[in-house]
Amino acid sequence: MQPKFPSESVTTLTDLVLPGETNPLNNLFGGELLARMDRAASITARRHSRRICVTASVNHVAFNRAIPLGSVVTVESKVSRTFNTSMEIFIDVWIEDRESGIKNKANEAIYTFVAVDETGRPIPVPPIVPETDLEKERFAAALRRKQLSLVLAGKMKPSEATELKALFVE
Repeated sequence: MQPKFPSESVTTLTDLVLPGETNPLNNLFGGELLARMDRAASITARRHSRRICVTASVNHVAFNRAIPLGSVVTVESKVSRTFNTSMEIFIDVWIEDRESGIKNKANEAIYTFVAVDETGRPIPVPPIVPETDLEKERFAAALRRKQLSLVLAGKMKPSEATELKALFVE
């Protein structure tokens, strides 16, 4: 399978925060933001694999800043690493200042998607080749996250988690 670059799968969704999407504090509901991130990540996974993709897990979500009513929100997602049939998708959420137009990072998330065939069976995905320093950093961290997840699920022995051990052993 031919490797691909993260830039080939970038997805950017921009939208307004409307009154029906806010909580009593007039901030975007967390669940609404999760849905927006899931949609962007789904498109990214499909662009990368050119196959049907399903959400396997939401590995990390950081709600660092509230997103007020009327905000312009941009959700950017791209593949950070691929494994055999799965793809880790890193998602950045930006809020655009109404006056200056300057974008500030508000939140981030990491989702895992699996490519499947027409019967729902997992199928291989192309490898990813990171280009930028940030892509390389996220690529390396993805393996540590995967190993940690496997260790915590009892699917990998801690002694086999070489990337995790490297963080603690000099």
